[in-house]
Amino acid sequence: MRVAIHWFRRDLRLADNAALTAAAESDRLLPLWIDDPEGEEAGGVGAAGALWLDHSLAALDHRLAQAGSRLVRRSGVAVERLAELVAEFGVAVVHAQRSHEPALQARDREVAQRLAALGVELRLHDGGLLIDPERLLTGGGRAYRVFTPFWRAAVQVWRLPDGQPAPALPPLPEGIPRVEPASAVCEAPWQRRVIGHWQPGEAGALAALERFAENCADYAGRRDLPGDSEGVSRLSPHLHFGEVAPARVVHTVVAAAGEAAEPFLRQLGWREFAAYLLHHYPHTVEQPLDGRFAAMPWRDDGDPLLAAWQQGRTGFPLVDAGMRQLWQTGWMHNRVRMVAASLLVKNLRLPWQLGAAWFRETLVDFDLANNTLGWQWVAGCGADAAPYWRIFNPQRQGERFDPQAVYLNQWLPAPVVGRHPHAARPDAVVDYAASRAEALEIWNRLKEAGDGAQD
Repeated sequence: MRVAIHWFRRDLRLADNAALTAAAESDRLLPLWIDDPEGEEAGGVGAAGALWLDHSLAALDHRLAQAGSRLVRRSGVAVERLAELVAEFGVAVVHAQRSHEPALQARDREVAQRLAALGVELRLHDGGLLIDPERLLTGGGRAYRVFTPFWRAAVQVWRLPDGQPAPALPPLPEGIPRVEPASAVCEAPWQRRVIGHWQPGEAGALAALERFAENCADYAGRRDLPGDSEGVSRLSPHLHFGEVAPARVVHTVVAAAGEAAEPFLRQLGWREFAAYLLHHYPHTVEQPLDGRFAAMPWRDDGDPLLAAWQQGRTGFPLVDAGMRQLWQTGWMHNRVRMVAASLLVKNLRLPWQLGAAWFRETLVDFDLANNTLGWQWVAGCGADAAPYWRIFNPQRQGERFDPQAVYLNQWLPAPVVGRHPHAARPDAVVDYAASRAEALEIWNRLKEAGDGAQD
């Protein structure tokens, strides 16, 4: 009797799951999640992401129960837990979705070697990305660092497999304990508030995709309006945890919008680009891709400013609304993320790594690759980055994209009144014009002192 393990990682779904479909061809199947301190979410998500993961695993277990199985959970280093299960149940093969982050690939190589010594194969399947970062290079054999040529090449080679229904699951191996995994529990008011805005799990992901498909033809004209709750997909946390396959998202949106789907597909392209950059430049999680920025003289007395930014007390209404949306929901509109990040890095002159760490802690859709790309883009030190002299003006951004102050009135604690609702308040933590001039002066000095070359 052939026993297989499907090792769930960032593929918390049954449909469109090539690894699970292959594992389901065995006589017995052990669906497994390992709470591994060195694994997918180790150091990778903060409180908000851990909350989402807890609920997503509970939803996955429910889906497996409906299919006549259940989720088996183990804690510890993955290679050790897998070796124990192989010995205990006579496992012949372990299936999993391929990881592309360098640290996780290193772990998979270790797991493969350990299992091979036991006579067991680790079979990795595609499904988390549309593009293999290892196989897409420039004509000169180098990694792309600019999005547009990357995107042009990517659409020629990306993988768009047809949808697969959830497979029929074979029974569990005999001897699996009948104790069910603990259900997700929310006790803290902050947790209840955040999770109340979402439906983690595969069913929630497919429902969100269906809702977006009804409006996606208008995406280009609505995506930058933070007060338009239906203008964006809100699929990012579902994609991060693999509750929906990116190929299914592409097929659904294209079927619904045709050529009008292109602007949204480009945003999926940025997700692919982020994973691609992290694969080729793993040091950028903590260090700037453009080495000149390593010498940036950040403010060294910024703790009060950082706290004001985190708590939505900067005195810039659009930024404060965004930070309060983040705290209430675990998510922030992308346009506002850029404005808030720009204020932190270029006006408050605080290191982008501090902002990245706060987003790690508070975003339900935190993704290491996306977060790294986004912060380095705004800071001007990453691949295809916004020039350092591009400094978002919160007032102008608000007047352009939230002209009726809908977004402000949704998230600020008091109603916004007056002719200029997006203007900085008198008690703003920094003067925008003066801080902008100071940032540009510092950058000009840094350029002159350096050799002008990027790493």
